Amino acid sequence: MKVAFLGLGRMGRALVGHIADAGHEVTVWNRSPEPVEETAVNGIAGAESPEAAIARAQVVVTVLFGPDAVRETLIERAVPFDPGTTWIDITTVAPADTELFQAWATAQGIEYVHSPVIGSLAPARARQLGVLVGGSERGVEVALPIVSLWADPERLHVVRTPAVAAARKLVANLALATTIQAVSEALSLGAAAGLSADDVFDQLLEKSALQTMVTMKGDVIRSGDYDDAQFSVNALAKDAALMVRTSREPMPALTAAYAALEAVKAQGLGESDFAVVARAQRR
Repeated sequence: MKVAFLGLGRMGRALVGHIADAGHEVTVWNRSPEPVEETAVNGIAGAESPEAAIARAQVVVTVLFGPDAVRETLIERAVPFDPGTTWIDITTVAPADTELFQAWATAQGIEYVHSPVIGSLAPARARQLGVLVGGSERGVEVALPIVSLWADPERLHVVRTPAVAAARKLVANLALATTIQAVSEALSLGAAAGLSADDVFDQLLEKSALQTMVTMKGDVIRSGDYDDAQFSVNALAKDAALMVRTSREPMPALTAAYAALEAVKAQGLGESDFAVVARAQRR
């Protein structure tokens, strides 16, 4: 198929090659030109605008930085899709955003499918991401062969609606935000009581509720090197803001985690791996 791919951030760059490798004709666009030039090395065509990328595409994939970027890139520009195109939006957005996007897509005569991913860059490159797929029967039928290219088959889930897919993605990322904050506080508590970081990690790895996060990020925290961002502070903070906006009830744990992420951003570390939240407690 002819596929337009909009958004070459960290995750976009990890995914687009899988589409090209599967034999599809891919045209990419990104707001800044450097990532487009990088993908050209692999024989993927670049476009200077979303309109040029989308022209005659059967499938459009968007991997943008939040719902505002989706609105700015497509809706506010009134980018013209060919009738019958399937739009697969991988961008992390709120459930309410998917309802707006789906209504806009319907008015354009196209199918909207929301397909957020669960996981970071390493599983994306290894085709081992969790993938959620919500949309019309026809849209999902077109989307599945594409999103399956980076999915762990056991973690590929077709859900009722795009809004359900968005909500499940936010729930997954809430777990990341709150558990890295809990690990940070465990390190702080341990340091105050005379424990080393290794003492704390050893305890948390003993089948504790935080075992998964320590397994995932313990070595990064020990090293103190947060530059190779599998999932950045900026991205997780943006997702946390969507969670706060979506919830109808106070969320004290998430609010504390969100504040910690914003504090790290204020120190100029927004592009660091989100594990940097724990840096001050490392001993």
